[in-house]
Amino acid sequence: MIHFSTFSIAACDLEAKTWGVAVASKFPAVGAAVPWVKAEIGAVATQSYVNTSYGPNGLEMMAKGASAEETLEKLLAGDEERAIRQVGLVDAQGNAVTFTGEKCHNWAGGLTGKGYAIQGNILTGANVIQKMEEAFLNSAGELPARLYAALYAGDRAGGDKRGRQAAAIYVAKPKGGYGGFLDRWIDYRVDDHLDPVPRLGELLELHELYMGKSPENERVKLQGDILKDIQKIMANLGYYQPNIDGIYNDIAAESLNSFLGNENFENRFHAKEGSLDQPVLDYLLKKFKK
Repeated sequence: MIHFSTFSIAACDLEAKTWGVAVASKFPAVGAAVPWVKAEIGAVATQSYVNTSYGPNGLEMMAKGASAEETLEKLLAGDEERAIRQVGLVDAQGNAVTFTGEKCHNWAGGLTGKGYAIQGNILTGANVIQKMEEAFLNSAGELPARLYAALYAGDRAGGDKRGRQAAAIYVAKPKGGYGGFLDRWIDYRVDDHLDPVPRLGELLELHELYMGKSPENERVKLQGDILKDIQKIMANLGYYQPNIDGIYNDIAAESLNSFLGNENFENRFHAKEGSLDQPVLDYLLKKFKK
């Protein structure tokens, strides 16, 4: 039987219509078992001798209208080994509930508030989930950033008393996936690492770099010296750019399409207006400019 000594937070942002789970553990690939999320339905974090059926079954119950509390009651009623389980749920209305079986290994427990459930077992102490709650409530930004703030706070407060190995974050929102086809917005895992939570934070930064969007007032016109710098980079890398002249024309646009597409920044290049999102420009100059 697999025991997940774990700390996690399941939460939602009703205004932004996002639900998610962040989790860390001294157990490999914790993200493969603990987080279960569906936009506009809810979030489930199942751990401690993990019963993975709590995830899909819990989401199905909430999809049919059961509240987080009603869903928890049904899950536990059908599980003869509920005394060793731990689970947190948040439903479509932001109602939250957490459960810690009496046979979970110390320190084990959880707490809830409107829109969040925090829980952990085999922790260094109750301060882990307390620090997670403080960080979640006091952090700004979108749900992924707040979930990560909570996870990081719990990790730095001691986390799993056995040590560190894996961390994950899964956040869903309507049409949040690539191309808008699915609700899987954020889905990152660090399956085996000496210090996985900071590494997870680095992956979230990369996600924002590649998948983020800048407002029009933060886009940079590709002209003059700025475009010359990019043209030099493209020339050094072998992209077709005959003149280092700082002039944005069809030839420059074609070269930029090839270069930025190869670097996976096609969604942050605005060819028609000849502009590039500022974070991407900064990244490219730092990476390639000599």
